[in-house]
Amino acid sequence: MTVKIHDPNQVKWSKKAISDLFALPFNDLLFKAHQTHREYFAPNEVQVSTLLSIKTGACPEDCKYCPQSARYNTELEKEALMEVQQVLEQAHRAKQTGATRFCMGAAWRNPKDRDMPKLRAMIEGVREMGMETCMTLGMLSAEQATELASAGLDYYNHNIDTAPEFYGDIITTRTFQDRLDTLDNVRSSGMKVCSGGIVGLGEEQSDRVLFISALANMETPPESVPINMLVKVAGTPMENVEDIDPFDFIRTIAVARITMPNSHVRLSAGRESMSDELQALAFFAGANSIFYGEKLLTTANPVAESDQKLFQRLGIKPEAPACNSKQSEEARDEAHA
Repeated sequence: MTVKIHDPNQVKWSKKAISDLFALPFNDLLFKAHQTHREYFAPNEVQVSTLLSIKTGACPEDCKYCPQSARYNTELEKEALMEVQQVLEQAHRAKQTGATRFCMGAAWRNPKDRDMPKLRAMIEGVREMGMETCMTLGMLSAEQATELASAGLDYYNHNIDTAPEFYGDIITTRTFQDRLDTLDNVRSSGMKVCSGGIVGLGEEQSDRVLFISALANMETPPESVPINMLVKVAGTPMENVEDIDPFDFIRTIAVARITMPNSHVRLSAGRESMSDELQALAFFAGANSIFYGEKLLTTANPVAESDQKLFQRLGIKPEAPACNSKQSEEARDEAHA
């Protein structure tokens, strides 16, 4: 299976090796992560995506962090699956603000067959604009993954959320293996994998070690690895969890970069509460992907204009679609200049 985690005796990254990275002095870890980043990617480019909630709320899952769960009273307004033209209008606006990938998320346990024609039309319409496409729709069967791939879907997002050993403390309505099974269906269909998780759920550093281990030791690590900082939403069981130390968050970014050098590491949810300085530190540590837009599904996100100003201040430019510096001589030269 393409997403099967390696035998513990044959892992690419042992738990001890990952733990040793987390334990490095902060500056040493950042230095190592930045060296790795420059070897594999252009150092001053960030891939830019926009995320749209195409179906909001009423999700039957019990993810303790999620305001879209029907089990929690978060006063979220529920919305049915959007019409195709509405989605394409949003995609056009995203392209105008500089996004090169358009991501569409639906609060489902899994899509129904009746939804597939609309989803296909959304994918095909966004691709016609010259943008990369990504969706997150919950669990997928092998047949559904194949259908989405045939429509031209480039990426499928399905986060593992946290360490396998901590997962049951956060979600009980689907197992960690369910997550891996969906990722395997995505891989087998030929689509690229977007999978990461959330830090700040009350986990220990040892759980972050196991979280990174689960991702880095997949036979093919995800091409895109979103690292989210928990956004605490009133009404969810996570609303009063203790804040994560920002330096621990940056450590997680850095370790993800070192252990998954070919992957885009996405600075994802939580950016609304991050200072410009913290985001700059995350980019130095190896984050090279963000979401533009005012919302990430249902939580706040910096507006595109503020991101553009930050990019200007840092000398960062948006990455062209599918431009990995391992595949670009020009970017490699810049990385080693």
